Amino acid sequence: MIGLWDTTGNEVVKALAAERRSAGGVASGLALTLVAVVEEKKVREAEAAATIAAAAHPCRLLIVVRSDLEGRSRLDAEIVVGGRLGPAEAVVMRMYGRLALHAESVVMPLLAPDVPVVTWWHEEPPDVIANDFLGVVADRRITDSAQAPDPVAALRQRAQDYASGDTDLTWTRITLWRTLVAGAFDTTEERVVGATIVAPEKDPTAALMKGWLQSRLGIVPTWEFTDRAPRMHSVELQCANGDCVRVTREENTALFSRTGQEDRYMPLPKRPVGDELAEELRRLDADQIYAEALGALAGVSDLDKRPPMRVHVWKDPALAARANDAGAMAGPGGSAA
Repeated sequence: MIGLWDTTGNEVVKALAAERRSAGGVASGLALTLVAVVEEKKVREAEAAATIAAAAHPCRLLIVVRSDLEGRSRLDAEIVVGGRLGPAEAVVMRMYGRLALHAESVVMPLLAPDVPVVTWWHEEPPDVIANDFLGVVADRRITDSAQAPDPVAALRQRAQDYASGDTDLTWTRITLWRTLVAGAFDTTEERVVGATIVAPEKDPTAALMKGWLQSRLGIVPTWEFTDRAPRMHSVELQCANGDCVRVTREENTALFSRTGQEDRYMPLPKRPVGDELAEELRRLDADQIYAEALGALAGVSDLDKRPPMRVHVWKDPALAARANDAGAMAGPGGSAA
């Protein structure tokens, strides 16, 4: 590992090139550049997840930590090639002051040439991705609405702000659920006339499951709120002939029940974030099924027809904070003197 304190972007580029030369073949064959936007307290979590993902998708990992926007501009960096993060080339950059608002000035020269760029927010997702140049420059953008104060509201915001190439780890977390539900209809063509989801009120996985069932089956599922389970507990489908298909979570397994058949237990583990991230990195094209499910959830149509490219919209959070403070001082109907 190389540590550079109070450094510059040029010095980071030179140090990475030198470390790659000394590492030799360890750093060859990169599949993509993964830009991770992370809070300071979640850096180790992001590194652990990226290590798992890099085992399947060798990448250059650029971790961006923004701190203290009002302080002096400074850049601290750690460079790791073929070390604790496995096959990834990693640069952990802690940016302070106004530099944190222009992270792209350091990140852009570090992007691996001729490979896709994926930006992953391991923190509360931005309301508008176009406000962050690190999202605008990416071919694919991965958010995690579960990290927002109101995850379901954050998913609806993702629909309003959607562009082709966006995805959310909440969608990845219901992959096994969707597989179990869809597998029930491999041997029947019975029409589904109703569905019931039992889950906590602010469970984003239940919200996306509801949107997915609505978009695929043309029904409006019922969401029964419960406080007895920390996350989605069960999904039940009612068929036109009276049959019922039900998937119920029990710890790391799912009880699969169907009218006229014996109950079966199927694996339904809670996967680490690294496995979820690796799954999303398998495809870098637009996910049309996710777009349809997200649109059904938020009541927005034709998300998959939106263009993949965004235009950067500059927003200075420091100026916005000052404007809010001035408005609060003025009070309703007044002006700040």
